[in-house]
Amino acid sequence: MKRLIPAAIGFIALFGGSTSVNAVEPFIGEIRYFGFNFCPRGWTSAGGQLLPIAQNQALFSLYGTMYGGDGRTTFGLPDLRGRFVLGPGTGPGLSPNRIGQKGGVETITLTQAQLPNHSHEVRVSGNGNKRGVEVNKKGQQGKKIKTSNSGGAQPHSNMPPYQVINACVALVGVYPSRS
Repeated sequence: MKRLIPAAIGFIALFGGSTSVNAVEPFIGEIRYFGFNFCPRGWTSAGGQLLPIAQNQALFSLYGTMYGGDGRTTFGLPDLRGRFVLGPGTGPGLSPNRIGQKGGVETITLTQAQLPNHSHEVRVSGNGNKRGVEVNKKGQQGKKIKTSNSGGAQPHSNMPPYQVINACVALVGVYPSRS
């Protein structure tokens, strides 16, 4: 009988009790990524939706109106639909970023000012038919030669390679303490 008790306790710990994943409650407001197409019970999509403060007071106390809402009856969740995540703060040579800030564009059309300095080679033939451009005629100023336009001024993709994963916000869990 004495041998069965430790074995039974071990069996319950391994198979009958909570797994380590289920035993750890998330922090309220925590964002996790899931590889499946839904948010688990107690979680909701990080889709920018507005929530009522009255039913989500703990989460509101953490988020405030950083992600939207009027702060009286509603507050917003982060909207990570189609967005990359960027940490707050400033790094060496980088612009400052604050929590809740949005930025970036999916496509961009470059302007001439955004292109690096460069030149284009123009070849002029001298076959004697006098239809070419006189490049260094004595007594005259130089002539400008313009190349034809290239490109179509169309926007191009501004996105690095990516993998889409479902972002969810914990609505219930442990209230995080500040360290």
